[in-house]
Amino acid sequence: MTTRRTGLREQKKQATRAALREAALRLALEHGPENVRVDDIADAAGVSPRTYNNYFSSREQAIVAAITAEREARIAEEVAAAPAGTPLTEALTDAILAGYTEPAGTERFLITATPPLREAFLDAATEMEHPLAEAIGRRLGDTTTPTAQVLAAAVAAAVRIALRQWLGATTGTAAAPGGLVVPSGSLTDRLRATLAPLAPALDAAEERSGRRQPG
Repeated sequence: MTTRRTGLREQKKQATRAALREAALRLALEHGPENVRVDDIADAAGVSPRTYNNYFSSREQAIVAAITAEREARIAEEVAAAPAGTPLTEALTDAILAGYTEPAGTERFLITATPPLREAFLDAATEMEHPLAEAIGRRLGDTTTPTAQVLAAAVAAAVRIALRQWLGATTGTAAAPGGLVVPSGSLTDRLRATLAPLAPALDAAEERSGRRQPG
């Protein structure tokens, strides 16, 4: 009975989180993100502002969560589900590229046109660390040492760097009047470039685990 109550409670929490992020994105699209208040989002989702603060620390975090919903879990699942003969580096790169396609249409405009949303979008990359560490640990057959956690943190950092470069946030050259940032270059190419330096560490970890033959 306790297990059932715990499961129902978790389902309710997930449903509330989904309702909040969906309300946040809908209101941002309708009124512009700068005109959306936390109270508005909470009211649209049928909860109190206090409940809202249990799930998100800002309106930007909730809006971005709607745009990137479930991405981190999907990336980890794809890494874990890659065929046994697939090198870890390849499995990670393929999963990251599949998960980080450029936001399209109006949602992409929201991110590029709103500095606080850009920062929240970049910060969201760190949310992949925990599920990705578990997936890497399973691939390596090692869930007790820090290896998988360190590798997952490095991957998340590489993704964040690629996104920052893509959004033009590291320099002012890509910024247009009014704060609009025009993403420069291919996000796919930037992700490949920032993930590439991690390949030796990923290969070495896989070789030490016995899951990959040297060379």
